[in-house]
Amino acid sequence: MRILILGAGIAGLGAAKACKEKGLEPVILEKRNDFGGLAGNFVIDGFRFDRFVHFSFSKSPQVLEIFNHSAGDILTHVPNPYNIYHRKWIKHPAQNNLFPLGKDEKDKIIHDFLHRPQVDMSQITNYEQWLRVQFGDYFAEHFPMVYTRKYWMCEARDLETKWVGKRVYQPSVEEVIEGSKTADTPVTYYAKEMRYPKHGGFRAFFSELAEGTDIRYNEEVTAIDTVQKVVKTSQGHKYPYDHLCSSIPLPEYARLLNDIPEDVLKAIKQLKCTSGYHISIALKTKDIPPYLWWYIYDEDILAARVYSPSLKSPDNAPEGCSSLQMEVYCEKDQYTEDEFLAGTVGKLIEAGIIREEDVLFTHVGFEPYANVIFTEPIYRSRKVVRDYLSSIGIETIGRFGEWDYLWSDQSLLSGLKVKV
Repeated sequence: MRILILGAGIAGLGAAKACKEKGLEPVILEKRNDFGGLAGNFVIDGFRFDRFVHFSFSKSPQVLEIFNHSAGDILTHVPNPYNIYHRKWIKHPAQNNLFPLGKDEKDKIIHDFLHRPQVDMSQITNYEQWLRVQFGDYFAEHFPMVYTRKYWMCEARDLETKWVGKRVYQPSVEEVIEGSKTADTPVTYYAKEMRYPKHGGFRAFFSELAEGTDIRYNEEVTAIDTVQKVVKTSQGHKYPYDHLCSSIPLPEYARLLNDIPEDVLKAIKQLKCTSGYHISIALKTKDIPPYLWWYIYDEDILAARVYSPSLKSPDNAPEGCSSLQMEVYCEKDQYTEDEFLAGTVGKLIEAGIIREEDVLFTHVGFEPYANVIFTEPIYRSRKVVRDYLSSIGIETIGRFGEWDYLWSDQSLLSGLKVKV
């Protein structure tokens, strides 16, 4: 049985493992020259950078068995995220860690928190309403609504709310007031422990899955003929298949397939996602903020989030050095490279967070698919698209195949559940 898997990211490699456990030998087509996809990494002059921030806090026994066996030595971190707001460092989540703010601003936030709109949650139709009900107007407008524009590339009112889950902490009145009086507050991040491989970057968690797997690199899919059951690639090759499993983002099928029904094309156009740049910084010093990652609410700084690869693991940087990576979510070519660097690295230098003389090099990379945007039509539209693909023999997996807010372990499990 000829099994073809499109994409050698964590979901595609999970699918390959599932196939091999059933005695099948799948072929994976991968457009990059390496495996890992969005959970992969790259190395420059001894500095390793993941593609955006990645940690594991999975509790799945199946995932943990794979991660532990593949990675070997694993480092464990207690989450210590922080925020930058008006150039002040504020413990994350900000809503119950208001202590660094001035008295007037704290009073406004607490006043609005105490006088939040009393609305039946079943009547809430968008994320902006949800934020105002949870936190009051002032905090909602100055913190998460600003961050939504930076991270989700849209206004909070454009998002629905089913995706939120435990991702946004909802403190009690007592927690808000106590956090305004003292910096000594408990960690309320949704994960209590973050795990990361000691060597090889995040993808070391699943690199073992690539070993012994037939992966054809630099083979970008250009067309899929579901009648003849053939996949064509940028190298001019044709791959016949009996079963096709794909982690390709759903919008891509508009160009890969012929004769797509109009209702499916309409549904594809309604699927929205963020794209983004990672701006990587290599430093010849270890003098950087001690936080694994931090969020930025200041809109004059382009980045929404920053993390330190060298704090995740010393193996990610040469001895005596450190590194940061900033994430900017925007359309491709929205800024020039000079504008990116001025609005990210330049802003950190202006704020005194890093020194210009310590910067060894910077690197700007682009990812066309970063996160699924949960606009109102998402659930109906993705079902229409996935049902159609299933009807023509394409099984879809992974974050962009399921078109969902999947963490890495969920993406792996998505691949492991292939129906072969």
